[in-house]
Amino acid sequence: MGSVHSYETGGGKRYQVRFRRPDRSQGAKRGFKTKREAESWLREYETRRASGSQVDPSSGRVTVAVLGERWLQAKRGILKPSSFAPVEIAWRLRVKPRWGNWPVNEIRFTDVRAWVAELRGEAGATVVLRTIGVLAGILDDAVQDERITRNPARGGDIGKPRKTRSLHRYLSHEQVRELADAAGEKRLLVLVLAYTGMRWAEVTGLRIGDLDVGRGRIHVSQNAVEVAGVIHVGTPKSHIARSIPVPAFIMRDLDRATRSKPLTDLVFPGPDGSHMRRVRTSDASKSWFKAALKRAGLPPMTLHDLRHTAASLAVQSGAHVKTIQRMLGHASAAMTLDVYADLFDGDLDNVAHALDAAARPHHDMAHVNTPDSSPGRGL
Repeated sequence: MGSVHSYETGGGKRYQVRFRRPDRSQGAKRGFKTKREAESWLREYETRRASGSQVDPSSGRVTVAVLGERWLQAKRGILKPSSFAPVEIAWRLRVKPRWGNWPVNEIRFTDVRAWVAELRGEAGATVVLRTIGVLAGILDDAVQDERITRNPARGGDIGKPRKTRSLHRYLSHEQVRELADAAGEKRLLVLVLAYTGMRWAEVTGLRIGDLDVGRGRIHVSQNAVEVAGVIHVGTPKSHIARSIPVPAFIMRDLDRATRSKPLTDLVFPGPDGSHMRRVRTSDASKSWFKAALKRAGLPPMTLHDLRHTAASLAVQSGAHVKTIQRMLGHASAAMTLDVYADLFDGDLDNVAHALDAAARPHHDMAHVNTPDSSPGRGL
């Protein structure tokens, strides 16, 4: 049990609360102006402690910088380099400069809300949400360590922005052919991207041994991601290997282009024989893809739009959503439907037409065999 004691100061009598911390050590809190305030604080403290929601005030003095570095190192061990890089940037540029010197038990909900409002004026929704997630993750650790009782970056309306889905661009079969022809030596690369839905990192990591010419399949088991100028070879996104169907005309070209090469060689190597690197520039003269779009007379788009194109062409061919999910390497069919909901809008019309065609003979026959005793419209 705690106790309340008075003491004299230059400003008059004050009260001090002595209490037992969760680790059984003795603690004290001074400065109460009345005995009632001190007793009220003590009752609240002991109630929280009895319910298991009380924390040691001194343990909450640890700063966000200290816990943040530990949290970041833990993330480094479980995230792919391409996923870790933006998290580290959010910590280094936005979270640590603002919160690094703050003790975790001094951060309030309103402090976080004001910070989020500032972020929204400086960056897009994706960056803001990722930055909030870093602070929230660090404070989750503080809650688990019983340094604070609740996470001020979670719960309540802190003003998180909503992500808006970017507009997908889809090419037709004819436009894919025109783009491939305009791409010159990259013709086969364009066709593979537009008809398999492979991610750029997956196609740059593709080895000749991953081609199953007999079955018409590409086995995706690794990727090559460029992070800060360094190529990291690892497992595909979500660590899920998959087998992708390849149109016969593309597989024949792949077979001809790779037949005499070792199975360990890259299918699409860079100029020096190592992994291709993505060219990020608005200058068409420095980007083979932008130059090909210009020559083909196609509107601006990204390489990733060829993955969207593959999904669109697969839907048009009548492929089932589960097949498209497996082809694209999505975690679930629900994710495929969510990302490409616009592609499946026509399915609603198709269902209505199919039901009408199947049901019409039965209902028309019932109509013929049943006398119509109702008055005609307008009579």
